[in-house]
Amino acid sequence: MMRNRFCVFVLGALATSGLAAQDKPVPTEAEKQAIAAIQGVGGLVLEVAQNDPRLDIAYHLADSKITDEQLVPLKSLPRTAYLNLRGTEITDAGLVHLAELKGLLRLHLEKTKITDAGLVHLKGLENLEYLNLYGTTVTDAGLKSLEGLKNLKRIYLWQTAVTDAGATALKAALPEIQVVRGLDLAKPEEKKPEEPKPDEKKPEEKKPVEKPAEEKKAEEKKPEEKKADEPKPEEKKADEKAI
Repeated sequence: MMRNRFCVFVLGALATSGLAAQDKPVPTEAEKQAIAAIQGVGGLVLEVAQNDPRLDIAYHLADSKITDEQLVPLKSLPRTAYLNLRGTEITDAGLVHLAELKGLLRLHLEKTKITDAGLVHLKGLENLEYLNLYGTTVTDAGLKSLEGLKNLKRIYLWQTAVTDAGATALKAALPEIQVVRGLDLAKPEEKKPEEPKPDEKKPEEKKPVEKPAEEKKAEEKKPEEKKADEPKPEEKKADEKAI
């Protein structure tokens, strides 16, 4: 009985794995060419997991210079879920090639030349959950283009031109979003020198007590003590003769 149950379990697992393999999409010729083009410039293209055919694409580790031209192949890879363009030479015009990536979840644009004009091309990325704009020149006006991205949960705006008012407006449009603007490190207050504790204070030097004026006058009037007069030379001789 137990053996039969084990056989049924194994057959079920094999059937499930076979079904998963059949469901896994086979890359089209256009996708193969796009992947080869990205890898040719030093980009990295991986599947998210063995059982997840979505793509994780990274350009930020490429040895060669990455510009708008190298983003053209992305139009043929709608299965892209994660895209890292950190520190590349892309411009606002290059983001038009991302418009068809409807399944994109995470997008790294930090340390690029992206401005408010580029964010307009992200309006259609309805599934986007994470956006990193750290170190760009994006302003409050650019954030208006993101207010329709209802799934956006986290955005990094450190070292941008976004103000408190702009961040507040974005939070009002997307209540669940977390806006990360970095830490405003306040200057430490200058500490005043600590006063010594009572027992550490040096004892004050006592000033000599002045004597009353009357005592001073009395001392001045006292005659100087005279030494006993020594006998004159003549008296000394008389004494010697007497002896």
